[in-house]
Amino acid sequence: MISPIIFLQMRSKQAMKFNIFILVVFTISTVYCSAIPTNEKKHRSHEKSLSDEDHNTGGHHNPDYDHDAFLGHDEAETFDQLSPEESKARLAIIVDKIDKNKDGVIVEQELKDWIQYVQRRYIVTDTERMWKDHEPEYDDTLNWESYQKRTFGYSDEPKEGSPTFEYKDMIERDLRRWQKADHNSDGKLSKEEFQDFLHPEEAEHMRDIVVMETLEDIDKDGDGHISLQEYIDDIWGDDEDDEDDEEGETDKDGEPEWVKTEREQFTNYRDKDHDGKLNKQEIKEWIIPEDYDHSSAEAAHLVRQTDENRDGKLTKEEILEKYDLFVGSQATDFGEALTKHDEF
Repeated sequence: MISPIIFLQMRSKQAMKFNIFILVVFTISTVYCSAIPTNEKKHRSHEKSLSDEDHNTGGHHNPDYDHDAFLGHDEAETFDQLSPEESKARLAIIVDKIDKNKDGVIVEQELKDWIQYVQRRYIVTDTERMWKDHEPEYDDTLNWESYQKRTFGYSDEPKEGSPTFEYKDMIERDLRRWQKADHNSDGKLSKEEFQDFLHPEEAEHMRDIVVMETLEDIDKDGDGHISLQEYIDDIWGDDEDDEDDEEGETDKDGEPEWVKTEREQFTNYRDKDHDGKLNKQEIKEWIIPEDYDHSSAEAAHLVRQTDENRDGKLTKEEILEKYDLFVGSQATDFGEALTKHDEF
């Protein structure tokens, strides 16, 4: 479920969930593949988030969110295969990279800069990979027909009798996003426009698409709003799909406490006009809040959890002591940030 305190590519069970990266986010971000899609919902653009993971799950802190935000999802998965000793050794190298002024300590701004760098790197890398996969034309642009054929198998208009008819809704949805990303309206996308298409949560002029796709996915009765029940059903549906998710504590009616918390969030914060449903503006404020900086919030969270002497600075020793907050290991993905030669 998409969270207001973190909508990227995505969805929240707690008010404090940083769910929009990398981003995902990790989002994030929406992933398009060359094979014919089999699930419409995967085409929902995501809030501008640092991770597809919930920051809190079943009332418990989820370290996977911090790992994705700090390393990027692919790198976080790599770290999960390392021993604790190797994870600490590689984390020490990252700490040296984060310490831009080489004063031996990490401050919140340096952490924020690193997290933003990781998110930008993911978006650029993902766009480059997808761009090559779709084989742009000689003038370094991509036309809609080529994209549709590569993604759905055929370039035919999705009319009845056409082999693309069963994908009609997905094709029309992608086309709408494509046309919005086509900034100069020439019918083709440059690589920069294609990045906006893949990651609309990162582009100001694409925000309405993020809202529209979220509304379409959650608004089951088609009234143009998200009711409290639709909001809860969407979260609960995600929870049922996650076999590893722990429900946490329940109330006297057997409802998980996080669901009760989300009901209160909807009523007290999301539903600004208190009419029992979310309109487009309220959805936008929920999934793309203008007054919330996900990178700053995550940097502050990491400092708060790691700063043992409360001096507002992190030494390498403090970070390595809490290494499992920043990275995973076989006991708790990285690699790329160590081997890539791009400048941070």
